Amino acid sequence: MTDLIQNYLALLSAFYKRLLTEGGFGFPAVNSLTIVLTFLSLILVMAGGFYAAKKIIQVLLRVFSKLFRFKFPGLLANSRFSHYISQLILYYLLRVSIPVIFTGRTDSIEIFDKLLYVYLVFIVLGVLMAIITSGFDTLREKESYHDKPINSYRQVIQIVLIIIGMMVIFSILTGQSPYKFFAAMGAASAILLLMFKDTIMGFVASVQVTSNDMVRIGDWITMPKYGADGDVIEITLTTVKVSNFDKTITTIPTYALISDSFQNWRGMIRSGGRRIKRAIIIKQSSIRYIADDELVRFKKIQGISDYIDQRQEEICKHNEAIHADRSIPVNGRNLTNAGLFRRYAEWYLKNHPGTNKKMILMVRQLAPTEIGIPIELYVFTNTTNWVEYEYIMADIFDHLIAAVRYFDLHIYERQSGSDVQRIEMVDSNFNQYSAKSDIAEG
Repeated sequence: MTDLIQNYLALLSAFYKRLLTEGGFGFPAVNSLTIVLTFLSLILVMAGGFYAAKKIIQVLLRVFSKLFRFKFPGLLANSRFSHYISQLILYYLLRVSIPVIFTGRTDSIEIFDKLLYVYLVFIVLGVLMAIITSGFDTLREKESYHDKPINSYRQVIQIVLIIIGMMVIFSILTGQSPYKFFAAMGAASAILLLMFKDTIMGFVASVQVTSNDMVRIGDWITMPKYGADGDVIEITLTTVKVSNFDKTITTIPTYALISDSFQNWRGMIRSGGRRIKRAIIIKQSSIRYIADDELVRFKKIQGISDYIDQRQEEICKHNEAIHADRSIPVNGRNLTNAGLFRRYAEWYLKNHPGTNKKMILMVRQLAPTEIGIPIELYVFTNTTNWVEYEYIMADIFDHLIAAVRYFDLHIYERQSGSDVQRIEMVDSNFNQYSAKSDIAEG
């Protein structure tokens, strides 16, 4: 095949030389134009061969993928694998053609020879990159690798290949040993560190994130510094992409996951329960003791009747033991409307179908504030689905806020303009009524 191509080019070169000589061109011009025309003819043949080889390789890979139901060849067909493999034909044609086209020009042949070796290195790198990319794409489609930072591993391997390729190219162009390449790299290490600072930091961070299992693809993370609040969709050597819940994309440097703090909600999702931690603010002036004659009314509230009986028995025993003077309620121990409400809220949470009974569940009183006493609900739902979580939380607080009035409690609410206007209207109506009463009496 090599002899055939070389003989064809020799004949083509002789044809162009004879044609140009007959056309009246001088000897120097004939040689130069012959090289140019022969080279252009070779390029046309190479272009046709490249296009045909590329299509054939793609078709063969897709057919092989369908016959054997193996995705890897199909992914190779969709990558640049066929592009680089087809370039091997171009390399071969150039390798056998250059000595014929540049016959007698040793210097030109040596230059082209080095350039062709460099070209071969780029082709091999391209083929390996396409194989690696397709291989990792195949792994990504497997369920067991969905949450793994596949792109980080791929980029590390590609960087190593690029460094090896640079060593080989350096050795080809300079004729020096590859060890000299490392010596040159060492001399320029300060500049290289500055140029590849983000890449190096990203590489180190990517290794730490992966080895410590800090973030996986699909994790919900929150990082207020970068405005990130959503699911991780991609982890690369230098960046982490987060799809926020408002459908925007936030890109975070990978090393920021090591240097800065962030919140990963994976543990919450795995636990099967999401926390509700919200308080109802009760006006302090509405909290009071419960008189004995009022207990009948409160016992009608399901969920606390048994508690009232049990608690009242304990309180009576305690008061008798200390000889409390019950003519004044402050003496001894008493039931309060706030305490009954807390007990009712706890009973309601334990019996609500949306709460997780295997996790912490409590109703607690926080420190008093200038706006009232917070009665906080600390409970977990039995689902981590966002929509269902919000519905359960709203359902619980709708009920408890409406139930507050049955315990003679008042919820703090800051007065607005409409509240002031309502008070003024009541005062105005009262004044008008008083004036009419005075006239009627007069």
